[in-house]
Amino acid sequence: MGRKFPKQTIRDVDLCGKTILLRADYNVPLTKRGRISDDLRIRASLPTLRYLLEQNCKIVIMSHLGRPKGRDLKFSLKVVADHLSKLLSRPVELLDDCVGVKLFIKLFAARHEASILMLENLRFYDEEEADDLTFAKSIQRAVRAEVILCRTDFAVAHRAHASTHAITLCVPGLAGLLLEKEYVIIAEAMNKPKRPLVAVIGGAKLSN
Repeated sequence: MGRKFPKQTIRDVDLCGKTILLRADYNVPLTKRGRISDDLRIRASLPTLRYLLEQNCKIVIMSHLGRPKGRDLKFSLKVVADHLSKLLSRPVELLDDCVGVKLFIKLFAARHEASILMLENLRFYDEEEADDLTFAKSIQRAVRAEVILCRTDFAVAHRAHASTHAITLCVPGLAGLLLEKEYVIIAEAMNKPKRPLVAVIGGAKLSN
């Protein structure tokens, strides 16, 4: 009763020591030299990551970056993993794929609590945007995320892609703190706006 957010969040479940597959939106703009020009999306995910680390979770992050045609390392998430590592002052290891037996072996070898691994760019595979269930299952099997899919990707949560839709058919999901925050702010602005009110609607696609 009285909840502002209608779904379960990471605060509502005992996650201590669990493996968390976290879908983040790290589609950040890059300069021509491949450097991050605006890290707002990365910094916005920090409260969720810090909370999960406090619960001794093993976190496996998946995200996309840009619109690569196949495996184009110009769009590798390494730059994001390195920047996130600096922000958190702890290692964030980027794995060289997001599916496959080799990935599972690396994940198993690094299996310890309160750690962060990042999968390589989901869009290196056409199956991601095709919402391919087999592709989603291959991610789940590789990560062994037997517990939770944590969502912090409000900006892409509406898309019918493998990592945003098909994956939810493989593992149960919870909202991260960023998703909860953005929903609550928008819902309150629409349902209980402070008056007098002026609405300015617009936007621009962040360029890579």
